[in-house]
Amino acid sequence: MLSNAERTISNQGQHKVLITDPVDQLLLKILEDGGVSVDYRPDLTREKLLSIVGDYDAVVVRSRTKIDKEVLKGAGKLKVIARAGIGLDTIDVEEAERRKIRVVYAPGASTDSVVELTLGLMVSAARRLEEAFQRTRAGKFEKITGTELHGKVLGVVGFGRIGSKVASVAKALGMKTLAYDTIDVGKVAAHVGAEVVSLQELLKQSDVISIHVGMKRGDPAVLGRMELDQVKEGVLIVNTSRAQAIDGEALLQALKTGKVGFYATDVLWNEPPRTKWEIELLNHPRVSVTPHIGAQTVEAQRRIAEATAVALLKELRSEEN
Repeated sequence: MLSNAERTISNQGQHKVLITDPVDQLLLKILEDGGVSVDYRPDLTREKLLSIVGDYDAVVVRSRTKIDKEVLKGAGKLKVIARAGIGLDTIDVEEAERRKIRVVYAPGASTDSVVELTLGLMVSAARRLEEAFQRTRAGKFEKITGTELHGKVLGVVGFGRIGSKVASVAKALGMKTLAYDTIDVGKVAAHVGAEVVSLQELLKQSDVISIHVGMKRGDPAVLGRMELDQVKEGVLIVNTSRAQAIDGEALLQALKTGKVGFYATDVLWNEPPRTKWEIELLNHPRVSVTPHIGAQTVEAQRRIAEATAVALLKELRSEEN
């Protein structure tokens, strides 16, 4: 029996779509108007998913649900996997492609929201806002001295949609931006007034490092122990992309020595954290963590819902032709 949060939209004889994570209701409406049969089960357990996934032509997920080989093995009818977001690291894309299952997502839909959170974390860390909030609530009305972002060097690791827009906003704050990517981003960097450099040069010069990279399962950390040894003393690092982009245990050590002055992040290696070092990092006084809310705005969720639904319907209709 479905809970109040769950919903079934039936269109006899049409494609069946399973939605396993919370999404904006606009996504359901567009699919309903498109004539598909939708099961909305935002609290679906993995065990239940494994038992029913074979009944569906498409599945819509966010970051909670993992679509791996085990799930795909039992998904005999599955034609499309739709990620209501931008990251695909929770989906075994190679296995899906091997099984001729198409994967669609919503690139660009959450860019503005993630950029705003990135800058918010940056300002909060520089001005020590979390510490100020805690002290004030405790009745300690003491002035806390932070630092300005104006005049600082920002290193953006990953210069795609989000990274380049962070650079654009940072320019308005009076920051100089260094850009690093594994692909040629010279034109984009020139457009926003950033200088393209090597990763090593970025690490040595940056007062603030902002990470905006995609990660596939098994990819090595972009900032490992060796890279963290090269950063400027007391650097502020912001990560709103993927926790795996940084070697977490090496980061914790760098925080303890003061090599890294502050780490502000929206992503963790396990959400919620469960290993000893993750919990220690979470509770470090120079770490600020938000619970993966980069795309969690009303506006972004509606854009994501629309883009995901449109892409999904397009793929399902192509199956009919």
